[in-house]
Amino acid sequence: MNTLTKLSQYTTIVADTGDLTAIARLKPKDATTNPSLVTSALLSGEHEKLIKQIKDLSLDDDKTIDRLTAELGKQILTHIDGRVSTEVDARHSFDTNKTIKNALEFIELYDKLGVDTSRILIKIAATWQGIQAAKELEKQGIGCNLTLLFTDIQAHACADAGVTLISPFVGRITDWQKQTQQKPTIAIADDMGVNSVKAIYHFYKQHGYTTEIMGASFRCVEQILALAGCDLLTISPALLDELASMNTPVSRQLIDNGNHTPKTPVMTMTEFMDTQNSHPLNQLLLSGIDGFVKARVALANQLFT
Repeated sequence: MNTLTKLSQYTTIVADTGDLTAIARLKPKDATTNPSLVTSALLSGEHEKLIKQIKDLSLDDDKTIDRLTAELGKQILTHIDGRVSTEVDARHSFDTNKTIKNALEFIELYDKLGVDTSRILIKIAATWQGIQAAKELEKQGIGCNLTLLFTDIQAHACADAGVTLISPFVGRITDWQKQTQQKPTIAIADDMGVNSVKAIYHFYKQHGYTTEIMGASFRCVEQILALAGCDLLTISPALLDELASMNTPVSRQLIDNGNHTPKTPVMTMTEFMDTQNSHPLNQLLLSGIDGFVKARVALANQLFT
């Protein structure tokens, strides 16, 4: 068995891409997309016929982009057995009601396209408003993936809300660590991105939270292997190929020992805001949202100008 196959014995492997060719080749269980990946996929030249068909419907710009996003999600689902994550418009990240509305529009779109909506995870930035939107959507039976997650505060609030899945971003934390500490490399044992996922995993398992943890945003295979045993890991095609070409032994790093203690008190909005807004990694949440907004704008500029 190659290293990727060995890893899959401990962790569900997810493809972090909107590239249909890569997904068909790699055959992951699940797939995730974000506005940057959707933009890249739709502008790759592979979907010109689909773009023309949707533009001919004469929908407004936002509905056109959402329809194309859902159509891409539908195509991805033909290549996998599990779920696909589809992200709401990042401009709504600080508006609970608009996030819920956009999420319900996506679910309606998928339903009209004949997709089993239980295979859709609505992806939302892990702001307080986004987490509260996810809490309401989960009550309606709509699974949510809370993304751009960088802190234990965000993770705690997501667990309180009972969301299906969180996506802690490993690599972006490591990038921040390198810049802040002025180090070109970071040892895996000292990697703040890796260690943040480990801490969240142990917190969730210790207290019996059912929210799944999906490590994301990896920079190297060493980070991935250090999290073997995490519920899920979403990995770019390049790193999946690298893992598949290796024959390195894989040992489980994260283990739920089943010794649960009572859940911690539910976090209030004030506690979340005061702690998250003063956290040094909050800037990564804000810049991540800004990047996703810019990706959508770039797609709109290509489609409509």
